[in-house]
Amino acid sequence: MSDQLVCVTRRVPDPGPLLDRLPARGGVAWVLGGDGLVGAGEALRVDAGPGQHRFERARDAYAAFVSRLDVDDELEAPGSGPVALGSFTFAERSVGSVLIVPQVVVGRRGSLSWVTRIGTAEQVAAAFVGDPLPPVLHPEHAPEADRPRHAGASIPDVRWLEAVAAAVERIELGEVEKVVLARDVAVWAEAAFDPRVLARRLHDRFPGCATFLVDGLVGASPEVFVELLGRHLTSTSLAGTAARDADPVADAALGAALLASTKDRHEHALLVDEVAGQLEQRLAAVSHGAEPHLLQLDNVQHLATRFVGELRDDDDASALDLAAWLHPTPAVGGVPRGAALALIDELEGLDRGRYAGPVGWVDARGDGEWAIALRCAEVTGARARLFAGAGIVDASLPEAELEETRVKLRAMRSAFAG
Repeated sequence: MSDQLVCVTRRVPDPGPLLDRLPARGGVAWVLGGDGLVGAGEALRVDAGPGQHRFERARDAYAAFVSRLDVDDELEAPGSGPVALGSFTFAERSVGSVLIVPQVVVGRRGSLSWVTRIGTAEQVAAAFVGDPLPPVLHPEHAPEADRPRHAGASIPDVRWLEAVAAAVERIELGEVEKVVLARDVAVWAEAAFDPRVLARRLHDRFPGCATFLVDGLVGASPEVFVELLGRHLTSTSLAGTAARDADPVADAALGAALLASTKDRHEHALLVDEVAGQLEQRLAAVSHGAEPHLLQLDNVQHLATRFVGELRDDDDASALDLAAWLHPTPAVGGVPRGAALALIDELEGLDRGRYAGPVGWVDARGDGEWAIALRCAEVTGARARLFAGAGIVDASLPEAELEETRVKLRAMRSAFAG
């Protein structure tokens, strides 16, 4: 039997809900609307380690692996062929960045559905005999006895309020214009949490968000900041948040107030200027709306701006390269970037891990989609950490920013509660 690995992609009938194809353990997923990728097994796992070159190490290891494959991809669509799903830490010093090429992937994009398998020629040929799709699995919801229990936060609320107040003072001194401060909440249960259940609940509640599951990081992000298809880039940035209301009139009033808010419009303008400046260094032309629009989710609404452009002729960047280039965006770091990151290190008091880092996928052609890991949790057996953050500017009120994080945390709390 030959040890040469092959990668075969074949078109298949519509597989139904993609998250139902996740394996009982160790699966990866990226689902946005009805499209996406779910994978099982690990043909390649790159633990990229800490440091500023973690993205490059992952990219180079993936490229070397693909170069050794015998690829037979009858679709050559975005996400078909050997595809890697990954998540990266927010900070350079943190460990946990990972890029995974699954052995089996079920994908869908529009009317196209496919299965990709990696293995020896004999293994792959046998797997495509009969029904090539992996089985549908319906994980049961956690029983009531295993409801999550609150285990506290890394930083007490009063300390976080003090950090916000200190950040406002530093902004008033002119050290930074905006800084994002995050906080976490720990939960536990008597039995291990099932990330598949969490992912399905999040996808059902937030179908317009990118639901992801990579190595225990599970969430639903509204902020896809890199979508590269061919040479065309789309990037969405969010800054400025308000709650939702079940009453349509009250909800419309909240949205109108957010659009008219001097504080939130200022925060959003800082983000737009910074992101546009970064994109202009890599794209031949960048365009975006003159005014932000409302992005309304189940529990919150944001000010949003969408950027579009084309890669320069001399730039062969992949989607992963662009995610590394843009990270951290002002939505999760601040303005200016260097000073804001230094202030986060000084005031925040926690290791974000992969929260607010890039999470997504890239294929061998360089196409891909990457979101900022927001509305997420790091799950380890029967323990989990939930995260949320808030953008601090000169008009920020500590109590209002704390309440904003509480509203954002409800998305993940609801997924654990069922």
